[in-house]
Amino acid sequence: METYQIYSLASAVLFVVGLAGIFAARHFFKKIIATKIMGGGVFLCFVSFAERDALAFADPVPHAMVITGIVVAVSAAAFALALSRRIQQLTGQESFPVDE
Repeated sequence: METYQIYSLASAVLFVVGLAGIFAARHFFKKIIATKIMGGGVFLCFVSFAERDALAFADPVPHAMVITGIVVAVSAAAFALALSRRIQQLTGQESFPVDE
């Protein structure tokens, strides 16, 4: 099995675990962490699918996109955490309300 195939399989597993976490968790913080895990799977997928030439050098464009995406994802996660904290301060709820 090639290295990029292992990375592709690991990225699929990370994506599925993150997706399951988004649907299973009710707590805001757990949903944000699950979204970060899912994003890590997408970034790993981009890197593993980078085109390689005969000498096995990877195309640098997907790597540059991943680095930019990581910066944006960290900023979005910080905003989501601040927003969830503000929601908790205003409403006193730490998770989505359950319809009864």
